[in-house]
Amino acid sequence: MEFIFSPIWGFALKLTLLLVSLSSLSDCYDPLDPNGNITVTFDTLKWTDGGYVARVTIQNYYQYRHVEKPGWKLGWTWAEDEVIWSMGGAFATQQGNCSSFKSQTPHCCMKTPVIVDLEPTAAPENLTEDCCHGGILSAWAVTPSNSFSSFEIDIRNLEGNSYGNKPLNLTLMAPVPGYTCSPIEDADPTVSSVIGGRREIQVLRTWKSTCTYSAFLAKKVPFCCVSLSTFYNPTVTSCPQCSCGCRDANPGTDSCVRFIFASVHIHESREGYSLSQLNSDKLDMVQCTDHMCPVRVHWHVKNNYMSHWRVKLTISNYNYAKNYSDWNILVQHPGFSQNTTTYSFNSTALPTVGFADEVALFWGITSYNNELLQADDKKLGSLTTEILLDKDSKTFTLSNGWAFPRRIYFNGENCEMPLPDTYPMLPNGSLSQKLTHSQFFLILLCLTAKVLAIWL
Repeated sequence: MEFIFSPIWGFALKLTLLLVSLSSLSDCYDPLDPNGNITVTFDTLKWTDGGYVARVTIQNYYQYRHVEKPGWKLGWTWAEDEVIWSMGGAFATQQGNCSSFKSQTPHCCMKTPVIVDLEPTAAPENLTEDCCHGGILSAWAVTPSNSFSSFEIDIRNLEGNSYGNKPLNLTLMAPVPGYTCSPIEDADPTVSSVIGGRREIQVLRTWKSTCTYSAFLAKKVPFCCVSLSTFYNPTVTSCPQCSCGCRDANPGTDSCVRFIFASVHIHESREGYSLSQLNSDKLDMVQCTDHMCPVRVHWHVKNNYMSHWRVKLTISNYNYAKNYSDWNILVQHPGFSQNTTTYSFNSTALPTVGFADEVALFWGITSYNNELLQADDKKLGSLTTEILLDKDSKTFTLSNGWAFPRRIYFNGENCEMPLPDTYPMLPNGSLSQKLTHSQFFLILLCLTAKVLAIWL
């Protein structure tokens, strides 16, 4: 049968391509954090014989996405035959072939070096200013002073080109994949203050690159979900089934293997395997549940007062093998436009673009609850707080699911929300409830008593 490419089919094809492109863009661009990125800066500090010394700074500008253990890895490709003669504050993971250097061996001769951070306990002679956080970068809105890290490199073997060329193909693992870095470009030289701010100095040259995260490129499956409950309805809306994968068919299995990345597949059963036998970079060992998420966020509408309403927020860790240090949780809800009091977590409001609803960021209190502990055989790791919100008489309602969050992120990852038609409803909602026999008998008894009282 001959296929006729009509104008309608052409329009449909264009529309499909447009929708695909828009979905990819929306995945890369986060309207809840429109300016979020990780910026890598190369500052040339001084020229040397046959090279230069540079300070490399990795600055996390993501409001709520932090870099956790095992930390960042930074890589690039040299434009020519450069080598890293020495380093401070970080190290290259491989030395490479340095056999052509007779008198002294460089730190790294790789064409594509990969750099990782030093631990805070590194030897003093290896430390430099603002270095050595073990690869961890805090979120910008949580702890700005810990959101960056620097190291110094001595670059040589430039031969005739003593000024050097910009590195190529910058890559960033932080620590998961999914980051895309722009080409390294010239920028205005970095300026800093000395003598108590009375004098400004600038570096000799500055190059910069901006790296942005995309869950689509990371191919990372969801790892958190949301459940809901209220004081006015005994029904608990659970996480959607298979939110983060589906559990083992054997209902008696307590622990399940979960794959972190969508590109990882398995065909045989892993029941009974120990964590040491599994690749921990690609697998999670979690408690077997219908949702199979390592983290569950529960939102409970607890009380409704005249001028306030109260919410209990609980975070549960189902992961047997991982603690979540310096965690944070982002909640989008119109109620955050009013005064809010949080009792057990730190919190702040974040600016957004294109959203009428407000966004609040919560994170733990240092040395108290900034670490969400892993689950064990007896209980889940769990943290909770209560949130007291002022009412706006024009907008507040318990009807139509208004009291529930629009969106929740945990550590920068979007959590799977239940469908709105499964939310707990008000008792006098559109779905009428049938009276039980006992309720009907009590009402009939009351009416009979009132009629007898009138007659007598």
